[in-house]
Amino acid sequence: MFLDKVKIECKAGNGGNGVVAFRREKYVPNGGPSGGDGGKGGDIIFKVSKDMDNLIDFRFKKKFKAGNGEDGSANNKYGKNGQDLIIYVPKGTVIKNATTGKVVADMIDIDEEQVILKGGQGGRGNSHFATSTRQAPRFAEQGVVTKSFELLLELKTLADVGLVGFPNVGKSTLLSSVSNARPKIANYHFTTLAPNIAVVNAYGNSFVMADIPGLISGASEGAGLGIEFLRHIERTRLLVHVIDIASTEGRDPIEDYYAINAELQNYGDKVANIPQIIALNKSDMLVDKSVIDEFKEILPEGTLVYVISAYTHDGLDALIEGVIDTLAKIPKVDKVEIEEWDIDKRDLKQFEVAKVSDGVFEVTGELVFEIMKRVNLEDMVSNAYFQKRIKNDGIIDALIDIGLKEGDIIKIGGYDLEYYE
Repeated sequence: MFLDKVKIECKAGNGGNGVVAFRREKYVPNGGPSGGDGGKGGDIIFKVSKDMDNLIDFRFKKKFKAGNGEDGSANNKYGKNGQDLIIYVPKGTVIKNATTGKVVADMIDIDEEQVILKGGQGGRGNSHFATSTRQAPRFAEQGVVTKSFELLLELKTLADVGLVGFPNVGKSTLLSSVSNARPKIANYHFTTLAPNIAVVNAYGNSFVMADIPGLISGASEGAGLGIEFLRHIERTRLLVHVIDIASTEGRDPIEDYYAINAELQNYGDKVANIPQIIALNKSDMLVDKSVIDEFKEILPEGTLVYVISAYTHDGLDALIEGVIDTLAKIPKVDKVEIEEWDIDKRDLKQFEVAKVSDGVFEVTGELVFEIMKRVNLEDMVSNAYFQKRIKNDGIIDALIDIGLKEGDIIKIGGYDLEYYE
């Protein structure tokens, strides 16, 4: 089975919490705070594997979570960092934020690694908050709790040359004749179900060739299986358009040529503008040779045309030479442009206020988490810090603007607090 598009859910590890602890040794007077920091959460890392050619490994496993950081402990001991999670993908995988559609990584090199989601930072223990006037802080930071994200993985085959054409025109036979690939070949009246990829070595050169599953009329609008594989053409530098010049399926070669190019055009300019070489295949079965000249007359000036038989190998040497010469003039394919790295972007000044019911208001957002992870409302000094922050950061003013008054309840960070002016 071939799978080239899948949605998965990923979550980096949470950061461990800092702890509140104090030195208690018998001979250490005024021991002071000794709470250690929490460990960092594990990252979500994607890595290109040379042993994968599609996304079938994600058919059943679609949820991935890195390890959480451990909490700190007494005597200033740090918590252990969470275990990173490495997710292997095939070469040519594009990773997108499934919510925004933005590209966050393009994995095109073997063994390439990208950290897609970073683990949460560990919270600081109370030993960090001791001052000359606050010698016994009874609060510590919580670790950062990470969010779960949906990622869209799309495989776009990386090949120098793509073979395109209607089903049963001989693309698979051509691929097997010029390489060591052994695709399933038969007199099918339907398309190959997955791209076949092979390395072609000839005349001291090598290039990657892909047999793109056959297109049909209407493929760019969803007809047949062609639409599922048009994305694999995007990465190719050169197209070899294979035509059944002998009309063994009863189709007209000229109509086939126009139909396939119409589908490429409808898919987008990027695909439509890829250079083409024409391979007139099945010449060994051709009775009237005049159709070759008729076909050449419709082609744009300068188009390279090769009359071949993938079955008998006639004309294949000339075709491969033409491919090598043409590739030498075409630049390598660049990575897909990475858009704004928006997956784990946190605005630590962001908050929202809302009126839940009469006399009850709620505050949420990243700022709330940032404040709450630093405070212990049971500690008088820490509580004073909390009240100062929610006032200075504009939370109280925002609540008053939507109707907060003395005696009302503010729900914030898991606490219900009564407001007094």
